[in-house]
Amino acid sequence: MYQSYFSEEHNAFRQSFRDFLNKEAVPHIDRWEETGQIDREIFEKMGEMGYFGLYYPEKYGGLDLDFFYTVIFLEEMQRINSGGFAAAMWVQAFLGAQHLLKEGDERIKQEYLVPTLTGEKIGCLGITEPFGGSDVAGMRTTAVKDGDEWVINGSKTFITNGVYSDYLVIAAKTDPEAKGRGISIFVMDRETPGISATKLNKLGWRASDTGEIGFNNVRIPAENLMGEQGKGFPYIMQHFALERLIMGINSHARAEYAIEYTIGYMKERSAFGQSLDKYQALRHKLADMMSEVEMAKCFNYNIAAELDKGLYPVKEASMSKLVSTKIADETINSCLQFLGGYGYIEEYPLARMLRDSRLGPIGGGTSEIMREIIAKMTIDGKDYKPAAK
Repeated sequence: MYQSYFSEEHNAFRQSFRDFLNKEAVPHIDRWEETGQIDREIFEKMGEMGYFGLYYPEKYGGLDLDFFYTVIFLEEMQRINSGGFAAAMWVQAFLGAQHLLKEGDERIKQEYLVPTLTGEKIGCLGITEPFGGSDVAGMRTTAVKDGDEWVINGSKTFITNGVYSDYLVIAAKTDPEAKGRGISIFVMDRETPGISATKLNKLGWRASDTGEIGFNNVRIPAENLMGEQGKGFPYIMQHFALERLIMGINSHARAEYAIEYTIGYMKERSAFGQSLDKYQALRHKLADMMSEVEMAKCFNYNIAAELDKGLYPVKEASMSKLVSTKIADETINSCLQFLGGYGYIEEYPLARMLRDSRLGPIGGGTSEIMREIIAKMTIDGKDYKPAAK
Protein backbone atom coordinates (compact mmCIF):
# COMPACT_ATOMS: atom_id res chain seq x y z
CA MET A 1 0.00 0.00 0.00
CA TYR A 2 2.85 2.38 0.76
CA GLN A 3 5.00 1.67 -2.29
CA SER A 4 4.63 5.26 -3.43
CA TYR A 5 6.54 6.31 -0.30
CA PHE A 6 9.05 3.50 0.17
CA SER A 7 11.39 2.15 -2.50
CA GLU A 8 13.56 -0.97 -2.38
CA GLU A 9 16.36 1.25 -1.10
CA HIS A 10 14.12 2.42 1.75
CA ASN A 11 13.23 -1.15 2.63
CA ALA A 12 16.88 -2.21 2.61
CA PHE A 13 17.69 0.72 4.91
CA ARG A 14 14.88 -0.32 7.26
CA GLN A 15 16.29 -3.83 7.59
CA SER A 16 19.86 -2.64 8.06
CA PHE A 17 18.83 -0.11 10.72
CA ARG A 18 16.72 -2.73 12.50
CA ASP A 19 19.74 -5.05 12.54
CA PHE A 20 21.92 -2.24 13.87
CA LEU A 21 19.54 -1.47 16.72
CA ASN A 22 19.18 -5.13 17.66
CA LYS A 23 22.95 -5.45 17.85
CA GLU A 24 24.05 -2.11 19.30
CA ALA A 25 21.10 -0.86 21.38
CA VAL A 26 18.77 -3.68 22.45
CA PRO A 27 21.35 -5.47 24.68
CA HIS A 28 21.78 -2.25 26.71
CA ILE A 29 18.22 -0.90 26.87
CA ASP A 30 17.30 -2.32 30.27
CA ARG A 31 20.50 -0.93 31.80
CA TRP A 32 19.91 2.49 30.28
CA GLU A 33 16.32 2.46 31.54
CA GLU A 34 17.56 1.66 35.04
CA THR A 35 20.41 4.18 35.17
CA GLY A 36 18.78 6.99 33.20
CA GLN A 37 21.98 7.43 31.21
CA ILE A 38 22.69 6.28 27.67
CA ASP A 39 26.27 5.35 26.77
CA ARG A 40 28.00 7.98 24.64
CA GLU A 41 29.29 5.20 22.43
CA ILE A 42 25.86 4.64 20.90
CA PHE A 43 25.73 8.29 19.83
CA GLU A 44 29.10 7.84 18.16
CA LYS A 45 28.05 4.60 16.47
CA MET A 46 24.83 6.18 15.24
CA GLY A 47 26.86 9.09 13.90
CA GLU A 48 29.41 6.82 12.20
CA MET A 49 26.58 5.08 10.35
CA GLY A 50 25.14 8.41 9.21
CA TYR A 51 21.84 8.00 11.06
CA PHE A 52 21.88 11.51 12.53
CA GLY A 53 22.56 13.05 9.13
CA LEU A 54 19.89 11.39 7.01
CA TYR A 55 18.05 14.64 6.32
CA TYR A 56 21.03 17.02 6.29
CA PRO A 57 23.17 18.44 3.45
CA GLU A 58 26.27 16.53 2.44
CA LYS A 59 28.23 19.74 3.01
CA TYR A 60 27.96 19.17 6.77
CA GLY A 61 28.41 15.42 6.75
CA GLY A 62 24.79 14.54 6.09
CA LEU A 63 23.39 12.14 3.49
CA ASP A 64 20.80 14.51 2.00
CA LEU A 65 18.17 11.75 1.75
CA ASP A 66 14.42 12.18 1.45
CA PHE A 67 12.36 12.45 4.62
CA PHE A 68 11.06 8.88 4.43
CA TYR A 69 14.45 7.61 5.56
CA THR A 70 13.82 9.67 8.69
CA VAL A 71 10.33 8.13 8.96
CA ILE A 72 12.00 4.70 9.01
CA PHE A 73 14.56 5.95 11.54
CA LEU A 74 11.73 7.00 13.87
CA GLU A 75 9.54 3.94 13.34
CA GLU A 76 12.26 1.40 13.94
CA MET A 77 13.38 3.00 17.19
CA GLN A 78 9.88 2.51 18.58
CA ARG A 79 10.16 -1.23 18.03
CA ILE A 80 12.88 -1.64 20.66
CA ASN A 81 10.53 -0.32 23.34
CA SER A 82 12.43 2.52 24.96
CA GLY A 83 10.83 5.89 24.45
CA GLY A 84 13.75 7.48 26.29
CA PHE A 85 16.37 6.03 23.97
CA ALA A 86 14.34 6.98 20.91
CA ALA A 87 13.84 10.50 22.24
CA ALA A 88 17.53 11.01 22.96
CA MET A 89 18.36 9.98 19.39
CA TRP A 90 15.77 12.07 17.57
CA VAL A 91 16.42 15.07 19.81
CA GLN A 92 20.08 14.75 18.84
CA ALA A 93 19.20 14.55 15.16
CA PHE A 94 16.56 17.24 14.94
CA LEU A 95 15.81 19.67 17.77
CA GLY A 96 18.92 21.72 18.46
CA ALA A 97 20.50 20.63 15.19
CA GLN A 98 17.70 22.14 13.11
CA HIS A 99 18.38 25.54 14.67
CA LEU A 100 22.10 25.11 14.00
CA LEU A 101 21.37 24.32 10.36
CA LYS A 102 18.79 27.01 9.72
CA GLU A 103 19.97 29.87 11.92
CA GLY A 104 23.63 29.15 12.67
CA ASP A 105 26.37 30.86 10.69
CA GLU A 106 29.13 28.86 9.02
CA ARG A 107 31.35 28.89 12.10
CA ILE A 108 28.54 27.54 14.26
CA LYS A 109 27.70 24.88 11.70
CA GLN A 110 31.29 23.66 11.62
CA GLU A 111 31.80 23.86 15.39
CA TYR A 112 28.48 22.37 16.50
CA LEU A 113 26.40 20.89 13.66
CA VAL A 114 29.12 18.78 12.04
CA PRO A 115 30.12 17.00 15.29
CA THR A 116 26.44 16.59 16.15
CA LEU A 117 25.85 14.58 12.99
CA THR A 118 28.92 12.43 13.69
CA GLY A 119 27.81 11.85 17.28
CA GLU A 120 30.97 13.42 18.71
CA LYS A 121 28.98 16.18 20.41
CA ILE A 122 25.60 15.71 22.07
CA GLY A 123 23.18 18.62 21.96
CA CYS A 124 19.90 19.70 23.49
CA LEU A 125 17.29 22.39 22.92
CA GLY A 126 16.12 24.58 25.82
CA ILE A 127 12.81 26.38 25.31
CA THR A 128 10.34 25.21 27.99
CA GLU A 129 10.59 26.92 31.38
CA PRO A 130 9.38 25.97 34.87
CA PHE A 131 6.73 28.69 34.89
CA GLY A 132 6.00 28.84 31.17
CA GLY A 133 5.17 25.37 29.85
CA SER A 134 3.75 25.73 26.35
CA ASP A 135 3.68 29.54 26.64
CA VAL A 136 6.84 30.24 24.66
CA ALA A 137 6.20 33.99 24.41
CA GLY A 138 5.99 34.20 28.20
CA MET A 139 9.50 32.90 28.87
CA ARG A 140 11.51 34.61 31.61
CA THR A 141 15.08 33.66 30.72
CA THR A 142 16.92 36.81 29.67
CA ALA A 143 19.96 37.65 27.56
CA VAL A 144 21.50 41.07 28.10
CA LYS A 145 24.22 42.45 25.84
CA ASP A 146 27.38 43.46 27.69
CA GLY A 147 30.10 44.59 25.29
CA ASP A 148 31.05 41.65 23.10
CA GLU A 149 29.17 39.15 25.28
CA TRP A 150 25.64 38.11 26.16
CA VAL A 151 24.80 37.50 29.82
CA ILE A 152 22.16 34.78 30.29
CA ASN A 153 20.02 34.35 33.40
CA GLY A 154 17.02 32.08 33.96
CA SER A 155 16.08 28.43 33.75
CA LYS A 156 14.72 25.74 31.44
CA THR A 157 13.01 22.47 32.28
CA PHE A 158 11.95 19.12 30.76
CA ILE A 159 15.00 19.27 28.50
CA THR A 160 15.86 15.95 26.84
CA ASN A 161 19.65 15.38 26.79
CA GLY A 162 19.69 18.29 29.22
CA VAL A 163 22.14 16.79 31.71
CA TYR A 164 24.82 15.01 29.67
CA SER A 165 24.88 17.09 26.49
CA ASP A 166 28.01 18.94 25.34
CA TYR A 167 26.23 22.09 24.18
CA LEU A 168 22.85 23.77 24.51
CA VAL A 169 20.71 25.67 22.03
CA ILE A 170 18.50 27.95 24.10
CA ALA A 171 15.91 30.67 23.69
CA ALA A 172 16.06 33.83 25.81
CA LYS A 173 14.42 37.23 25.94
CA THR A 174 16.63 39.95 24.49
CA ASP A 175 13.81 42.49 24.66
CA PRO A 176 11.55 41.68 27.65
CA GLU A 177 9.00 44.33 26.64
CA ALA A 178 8.41 42.89 23.17
CA LYS A 179 6.84 39.57 24.25
CA GLY A 180 7.21 37.02 21.43
CA ARG A 181 9.09 39.45 19.22
CA GLY A 182 11.80 39.86 21.85
CA ILE A 183 13.10 36.26 21.85
CA SER A 184 16.46 35.26 20.41
CA ILE A 185 18.29 31.94 19.94
CA PHE A 186 21.79 31.17 21.27
CA VAL A 187 24.23 28.27 21.38
CA MET A 188 26.58 27.69 24.33
CA ASP A 189 29.05 25.11 25.56
CA ARG A 190 28.11 22.98 28.54
CA GLU A 191 31.25 23.86 30.51
CA THR A 192 30.51 27.60 30.37
CA PRO A 193 30.58 28.90 33.97
CA GLY A 194 27.18 29.47 35.52
CA ILE A 195 25.33 26.55 33.89
CA SER A 196 23.84 23.96 36.25
CA ALA A 197 21.65 20.94 35.57
CA THR A 198 19.45 18.69 37.70
CA LYS A 199 18.14 15.36 36.42
CA LEU A 200 14.37 14.92 36.74
CA ASN A 201 12.80 11.65 37.89
CA LYS A 202 10.17 10.78 35.28
CA LEU A 203 7.23 8.42 34.90
CA GLY A 204 8.49 7.25 31.51
CA TRP A 205 11.25 7.90 28.97
CA ARG A 206 13.53 6.70 31.75
CA ALA A 207 16.57 5.97 29.60
CA SER A 208 16.94 9.60 28.54
CA ASP A 209 18.39 12.30 30.76
CA THR A 210 15.72 14.95 31.18
CA GLY A 211 16.94 17.95 33.10
CA GLU A 212 16.14 21.29 34.63
CA ILE A 213 18.86 23.74 33.64
CA GLY A 214 19.83 26.94 35.42
CA PHE A 215 21.73 29.94 34.02
CA ASN A 216 23.40 32.23 36.52
CA ASN A 217 25.20 35.12 34.82
CA VAL A 218 26.32 32.84 32.00
CA ARG A 219 28.56 34.80 29.63
CA ILE A 220 28.80 33.71 26.01
CA PRO A 221 30.39 35.40 22.97
CA ALA A 222 28.19 37.81 21.06
CA GLU A 223 28.66 35.72 17.91
CA ASN A 224 26.83 32.81 19.58
CA LEU A 225 23.57 34.55 18.79
CA MET A 226 21.95 32.55 15.97
CA GLY A 227 19.99 34.23 13.21
CA GLU A 228 18.63 37.70 13.80
CA GLN A 229 18.10 39.17 17.24
CA GLY A 230 14.43 39.18 18.20
CA LYS A 231 13.35 36.57 15.64
CA GLY A 232 13.57 33.59 17.96
CA PHE A 233 9.81 33.12 18.22
CA PRO A 234 9.19 32.52 14.49
CA TYR A 235 12.33 30.34 14.38
CA ILE A 236 10.91 28.18 17.18
CA MET A 237 7.46 27.99 15.60
CA GLN A 238 9.00 27.04 12.27
CA HIS A 239 10.71 24.00 13.77
CA PHE A 240 7.75 22.95 15.91
CA ALA A 241 5.96 21.59 12.83
CA LEU A 242 8.74 19.03 12.32
CA GLU A 243 8.86 18.12 16.01
CA ARG A 244 5.11 17.53 16.13
CA LEU A 245 5.15 15.36 13.04
CA ILE A 246 8.01 13.37 14.57
CA MET A 247 5.88 12.76 17.67
CA GLY A 248 2.94 11.75 15.49
CA ILE A 249 5.09 9.23 13.61
CA ASN A 250 6.51 7.92 16.88
CA SER A 251 2.95 7.40 18.10
CA HIS A 252 1.63 5.40 15.18
CA ALA A 253 4.78 3.27 15.18
CA ARG A 254 4.55 2.66 18.92
CA ALA A 255 0.88 1.67 18.66
CA GLU A 256 1.56 -0.57 15.68
CA TYR A 257 4.26 -2.43 17.59
CA ALA A 258 1.97 -2.80 20.64
CA ILE A 259 -0.71 -4.41 18.46
CA GLU A 260 1.83 -6.69 16.79
CA TYR A 261 3.12 -7.88 20.15
CA THR A 262 -0.38 -8.31 21.57
CA ILE A 263 -1.58 -10.42 18.64
CA GLY A 264 1.42 -12.70 19.10
CA TYR A 265 0.63 -13.02 22.80
CA MET A 266 -3.06 -13.75 22.16
CA LYS A 267 -2.24 -16.52 19.71
CA GLU A 268 -0.18 -18.29 22.37
CA ARG A 269 -2.37 -17.59 25.42
CA SER A 270 -5.43 -19.83 25.96
CA ALA A 271 -8.48 -19.38 28.17
CA PHE A 272 -11.53 -21.63 28.48
CA GLY A 273 -10.28 -24.03 25.85
CA GLN A 274 -9.22 -21.68 23.03
CA SER A 275 -6.59 -19.08 22.28
CA LEU A 276 -7.47 -15.46 23.05
CA ASP A 277 -7.32 -14.44 19.40
CA LYS A 278 -10.43 -16.56 18.71
CA TYR A 279 -12.74 -14.53 20.96
CA GLN A 280 -14.91 -12.25 18.85
CA ALA A 281 -15.02 -9.38 21.34
CA LEU A 282 -11.22 -9.20 21.41
CA ARG A 283 -10.85 -9.70 17.65
CA HIS A 284 -13.25 -6.86 16.90
CA LYS A 285 -11.59 -4.55 19.40
CA LEU A 286 -8.27 -5.26 17.70
CA ALA A 287 -9.85 -4.56 14.31
CA ASP A 288 -11.00 -1.13 15.55
CA MET A 289 -7.56 -0.36 16.98
CA MET A 290 -5.74 -1.44 13.82
CA SER A 291 -8.04 0.69 11.69
CA GLU A 292 -7.38 3.80 13.75
CA VAL A 293 -3.62 3.26 13.78
CA GLU A 294 -3.58 2.66 10.03
CA MET A 295 -5.49 5.88 9.39
CA ALA A 296 -3.06 7.84 11.57
CA LYS A 297 -0.13 6.22 9.78
CA CYS A 298 -1.51 7.08 6.35
CA PHE A 299 -2.14 10.68 7.42
CA ASN A 300 1.36 11.01 8.85
CA TYR A 301 2.94 9.67 5.67
CA ASN A 302 1.00 12.23 3.66
CA ILE A 303 2.28 15.06 5.88
CA ALA A 304 5.83 13.67 5.59
CA ALA A 305 5.51 13.82 1.80
CA GLU A 306 4.39 17.46 2.03
CA LEU A 307 7.28 18.32 4.33
CA ASP A 308 9.67 16.62 1.94
CA LYS A 309 8.49 18.97 -0.81
CA GLY A 310 9.50 21.95 1.31
CA LEU A 311 5.96 22.85 2.37
CA TYR A 312 5.07 24.06 5.86
CA PRO A 313 2.26 21.85 7.24
CA VAL A 314 1.67 23.51 10.62
CA LYS A 315 -2.03 22.64 10.83
CA GLU A 316 -1.57 19.07 9.65
CA ALA A 317 1.44 18.44 11.91
CA SER A 318 -0.56 19.74 14.88
CA MET A 319 -3.42 17.42 13.91
CA SER A 320 -0.97 14.55 13.60
CA LYS A 321 0.36 15.06 17.10
CA LEU A 322 -3.09 15.58 18.61
CA VAL A 323 -4.74 12.53 17.08
CA SER A 324 -1.82 10.11 16.79
CA THR A 325 -0.77 10.48 20.42
CA LYS A 326 -4.38 9.95 21.55
CA ILE A 327 -4.73 6.84 19.41
CA ALA A 328 -1.42 5.47 20.70
CA ASP A 329 -2.40 5.98 24.35
CA GLU A 330 -5.77 4.31 23.89
CA THR A 331 -4.33 1.46 21.82
CA ILE A 332 -1.53 0.66 24.25
CA ASN A 333 -3.89 0.84 27.22
CA SER A 334 -6.18 -1.68 25.51
CA CYS A 335 -3.26 -3.93 24.57
CA LEU A 336 -2.11 -3.96 28.18
CA GLN A 337 -5.63 -5.01 29.19
CA PHE A 338 -5.53 -7.89 26.70
CA LEU A 339 -2.46 -9.24 28.49
CA GLY A 340 -4.32 -9.26 31.79
CA GLY A 341 -2.04 -9.47 34.82
CA TYR A 342 1.01 -9.90 32.63
CA GLY A 343 0.41 -6.48 31.12
CA TYR A 344 1.14 -5.03 34.56
CA ILE A 345 4.45 -6.88 34.92
CA GLU A 346 7.67 -5.08 34.01
CA GLU A 347 9.14 -8.11 32.22
CA TYR A 348 6.49 -7.67 29.56
CA PRO A 349 6.79 -4.67 27.21
CA LEU A 350 3.36 -3.08 27.66
CA ALA A 351 4.04 -1.59 31.12
CA ARG A 352 7.01 0.44 29.87
CA MET A 353 5.24 1.25 26.65
CA LEU A 354 2.24 2.65 28.53
CA ARG A 355 4.48 4.91 30.63
CA ASP A 356 6.47 6.10 27.64
CA SER A 357 3.39 6.73 25.52
CA ARG A 358 1.80 8.96 28.13
CA LEU A 359 4.22 11.77 27.33
CA GLY A 360 2.91 11.97 23.77
CA PRO A 361 -0.05 14.28 24.53
CA ILE A 362 2.20 16.48 26.73
CA GLY A 363 5.65 16.92 25.19
CA GLY A 364 6.29 19.25 22.27
CA GLY A 365 3.09 21.16 22.99
CA THR A 366 0.14 19.70 24.89
CA SER A 367 -2.98 18.38 23.21
CA GLU A 368 -4.80 21.44 24.51
CA ILE A 369 -2.32 23.71 22.71
CA MET A 370 -2.66 21.61 19.53
CA ARG A 371 -6.43 22.08 19.61
CA GLU A 372 -6.06 25.85 19.96
CA ILE A 373 -3.58 26.05 17.06
CA ILE A 374 -5.93 24.02 14.87
CA ALA A 375 -8.91 26.15 15.95
CA LYS A 376 -7.04 29.38 15.21
CA MET A 377 -6.16 28.17 11.72
CA THR A 378 -9.51 26.65 10.79
CA ILE A 379 -11.94 28.96 12.61
CA ASP A 380 -10.09 32.27 12.89
CA GLY A 381 -8.21 32.01 9.61
CA LYS A 382 -4.79 32.49 11.18
CA ASP A 383 -1.88 31.60 8.89
CA TYR A 384 1.43 30.46 10.37
CA LYS A 385 4.31 31.11 8.01
CA PRO A 386 8.00 30.13 8.19
CA ALA A 387 10.47 32.71 9.39
CA ALA A 388 11.65 35.04 6.65
CA LYS A 389 15.15 34.26 5.42
